[in-house]
Amino acid sequence: MAVAWMKSKYLQLAWAMMKTGIIGYGGGPSVIPLIRYEAVTNYKWMEDEEFGEILALSNALPGPIATKIAAYLGYREKGMLGAVVSVLAHILPSGIAMILLLSFVQFLSGAAFIQGMIGAVIPVISVMLGMMAYEFGERAVKGLGIYAGIAFFALAFGLLQGIRLHPAIVILLFLGYGALHLRTVAALKRRKERKHRKRLQRANEKGGGITRGMD
Repeated sequence: MAVAWMKSKYLQLAWAMMKTGIIGYGGGPSVIPLIRYEAVTNYKWMEDEEFGEILALSNALPGPIATKIAAYLGYREKGMLGAVVSVLAHILPSGIAMILLLSFVQFLSGAAFIQGMIGAVIPVISVMLGMMAYEFGERAVKGLGIYAGIAFFALAFGLLQGIRLHPAIVILLFLGYGALHLRTVAALKRRKERKHRKRLQRANEKGGGITRGMD
């Protein structure tokens, strides 16, 4: 019974989301690499491509991104109850810690050792985010080609930093382009296959005519 419970998907979800909720520092963006490690590398619930798609959709939807991804993982693995377990495991540890430490907020915020801890954690989070961004960028370049990948990166950077467009709008624009691109590529592929079949059919008809003439 104990072994079965330790191997249960509910416990895996709870333990994975509890770790990300406790270790994650700095809000949703800093937690994403931790959730990605648990979902893709540790428990292998999904591939990197699916995680990237869920990350994009979570960015486009309102609300905290980490809880949305946690809810999706739980629902994907164990349905509605899994989503509830996953979200609660993610938010309860930090919520309880906030309540317990509320009376010490003023002291902790000005303590020198706390400032030192924050200063030590920030570089680690920056490196983790940079590694994740590099891996997603590398995958995008492989899928689109180096020139198209660089062009889309420059376009996204210009929309976000130049025009100051909201990230959700940029994500929706790129999702719309991706859907249009896939439909266009599929239509061109079907058109090419139809032309190829017609050429084969004409070649077969010509070959049959030559054979009948020889007879």
